Amino acid sequence: MAKRPTRLRFTEDDLSSDAVKKAAGKAEKAAAKAEKAVDKITPKKHRKLRQEADVSASRTAKLRFGKAKADDIPPKPSGIKRTVTHAPVDTLSANVHKSISRYEDDNVGVQTAHQTELGAETAYHIADHAVYSHKLKAYDKAEKLVSKSDKANVNALFEKFKKDNPNASSNPLSRWRQKHNIKKEYAAARAGKGGKATAKGAGKTAKGVKSLTQKIADFCVSHKTALLWVLAIGLLFMVISGMFSACSTMFQGGTQVVLGTSFTAEDEDILGTDEDYTALENDLRSQVDNIESTHPGYDEYRYALDEIGHNPYELAAYLTVVFEDYTREEVQAELVRLFEEQYDLELDEEVEIRSYTTTDEDGNTSTVYYEYRILNVTLTNYGLGNVIASSRLTAEQWERYKVLLETLGNRSYLFGEDVSSAPGGGGEYTDYDIPGEALTDTAFANMVREAEKYLGYPYVWGGSSPSTSFDCSGFVSWVINNCGNGWSVGRQTANGLKNLCDIIPPSEAKPGDLIFFQGTYNTSGASHVGIYVGNGMMIHCGDPISYASIETNYWQQHFYCIGRIP
Repeated sequence: MAKRPTRLRFTEDDLSSDAVKKAAGKAEKAAAKAEKAVDKITPKKHRKLRQEADVSASRTAKLRFGKAKADDIPPKPSGIKRTVTHAPVDTLSANVHKSISRYEDDNVGVQTAHQTELGAETAYHIADHAVYSHKLKAYDKAEKLVSKSDKANVNALFEKFKKDNPNASSNPLSRWRQKHNIKKEYAAARAGKGGKATAKGAGKTAKGVKSLTQKIADFCVSHKTALLWVLAIGLLFMVISGMFSACSTMFQGGTQVVLGTSFTAEDEDILGTDEDYTALENDLRSQVDNIESTHPGYDEYRYALDEIGHNPYELAAYLTVVFEDYTREEVQAELVRLFEEQYDLELDEEVEIRSYTTTDEDGNTSTVYYEYRILNVTLTNYGLGNVIASSRLTAEQWERYKVLLETLGNRSYLFGEDVSSAPGGGGEYTDYDIPGEALTDTAFANMVREAEKYLGYPYVWGGSSPSTSFDCSGFVSWVINNCGNGWSVGRQTANGLKNLCDIIPPSEAKPGDLIFFQGTYNTSGASHVGIYVGNGMMIHCGDPISYASIETNYWQQHFYCIGRIP
């Protein structure tokens, strides 16, 4: 069974830090959403047990990790269990209907009653399936929101750690390890393991240290003269030996940290390799653009295309952990393998029989049937990050890969300000309170309500749904299709969305319009899209999904146009 969301409790001293206060607020908001979703799938008797447990719980508890059944989410509806449960009834029903059908032809009354019974059973099975499907969706939503709440809690605990330990190491590798340890401790506490034992062990250790410290102090007071001679001789020895080894040790240790967080290939090879991968993507883009000339003769071409592109830092990090100090020539075969796993282009022919009516000179009409040929073009981008995650990296390689993404390999200058090259992972995002008067527009309010569900979701190349997360156009396409305004645009690229819109002057932009940018990565036309929310702000899938000002120098330099959904 999965656990209910956990609510953190911070002291006033903790909340005196703006960073902790902000993170705690986000954690509380995430926990509230998760708890609401969990309550929808929790039977009333379980809710009552949980409420009674909450009342009796200590008000001074820092964390509430439940052990009782009242704190658990009910088990996910089982497809296997459902099949086993229904199978005997379905089999019996089928045998009965088979027996009845032998006599139907001789008895009209029996046949009519039998058909009515079949219709009722069909309606029952449809309704039963709908209930089962609804339960699955509700459970999946609750699971995702609880997971998101846990992530927000870890972020809040990490901010508290930084506040309580201002002198802790600040290099990226140490920060990552500190946060990783907090995640492990949090997960153990959530699982009901280690929390009490750890606290008891820590107290015992502290007591032992205090006792040993007191003994050492007593010894020093009673033997201070002898101790001074010993210290003087030891100090002299350390100075002499240190002259030969200290510099070497410091250099080696510092070098290991830098190398562990850095790309080790030359800039020329890193950039050249990325150009080679981009060239493969450009060839694919050209192939898609010329489908109608290379596959002529169809009456209609239907496109469902993911964005073409990749995160160059993901590519460089992966090649570093696999090949280390690689050259451009050494990795060509691996580039082709990654590319073939990232993209899938499918062409499917569909033939529809259509008709039209003709009238001759005598006024007689006739129907003419003909074949209407359609070519469905589907391009799927599974995301380079997902391909890498499914690769056979060792645990050590995977940990280093994540560190390289966080540090950008200590080469943040390589790929400029490209929004697509930001490291993945989600987390911190900019929130924004939209003025109430803008929300009086029902269509815009529907868009905002859907879009804000995914604040904090990471940028994932090719992502187009909550289960995979999103890229920029996947996010906007999802909001348009699922906000309840009756729109259906399919899965579009940024340029595809632009082509569907009516282009309007920037001075006429209003909340709900789409805002397009160009040149944020190497592609023609629109390369990035967001939803304009008024007052110079947009909500878009950067990294993570967030609100952002369009009046910064970066977005002003890349501004393309404003589009209005018809």
